[in-house]
Amino acid sequence: MRFILTLIIGCTFHQSMAQNIPIDFEQGGYGNDWVWTTFENDNNPPLEIVPNPDPTSINPSSTVAMFTAKQNGQPWAGFESTHGAGIGSFSLDNENCTVKIMVWKSVISDVGIKFVDANNAAQPEIKVSNTLVDQWEELTFDFSSRIGVYPLVKDQIVIFPDFNLSGRTKDNVVFIDNIYGTDNTSEITNNQLTTKIQLYPNPSNDCVEIINGNGNIDAELFDILGNMVKSIHSSSFKIDDLPNGIYLFKIKTKGTFETLRLEKI
Repeated sequence: MRFILTLIIGCTFHQSMAQNIPIDFEQGGYGNDWVWTTFENDNNPPLEIVPNPDPTSINPSSTVAMFTAKQNGQPWAGFESTHGAGIGSFSLDNENCTVKIMVWKSVISDVGIKFVDANNAAQPEIKVSNTLVDQWEELTFDFSSRIGVYPLVKDQIVIFPDFNLSGRTKDNVVFIDNIYGTDNTSEITNNQLTTKIQLYPNPSNDCVEIINGNGNIDAELFDILGNMVKSIHSSSFKIDDLPNGIYLFKIKTKGTFETLRLEKI
């Protein structure tokens, strides 16, 4: 029995905090070499990085993560990032409180998400069940009620891929990919208007352009430590003076915020 799960989560940045996103499990990307810990899952087989089982689908990624929910594992078996590493530190606000997840499952069961602070304090997970089987379905998790609620600063994400209180009749394999979206192109829909924002080339060893076909871009560029290094106001802006490294763009267009990742080599 195979499950496929894709998470897309909005993000927010502050000069002292940053999220390391998107978690795409690709070589050189986020998530691939992180320390992930599995829990309450019988003998706790590790999270595996494997080839995409269906790269001809709407997810053309090369590699994905695979979680095996064991028959003898707890209904809330899952995996989590490491405190103080991996996802970084962030707080929920109006920009990142909606978590969208695409799932492909063979049975109906809940998916759960929880954010935890450095002292293991957390609000209960939010769970949403899929309604379709053997096809992609987008689930939406609303964390707006958690804005400004203790604990404020999170540094860990916890995923419950197959939260089934009825128990499992066999081991269930779950494929996970693209937590926080993809790393170089984002589509934004506002009032039935779709805007494609692109960074190219990406990775780059020279100039980088940010292109928005529907208008000017208001963007802030952050380094991997969460420090803002540039403010951009243009429909096409070239950046040729960046040191090598990973950068994150927080982009506002038509009142919507998106985040893209750039690698300078």
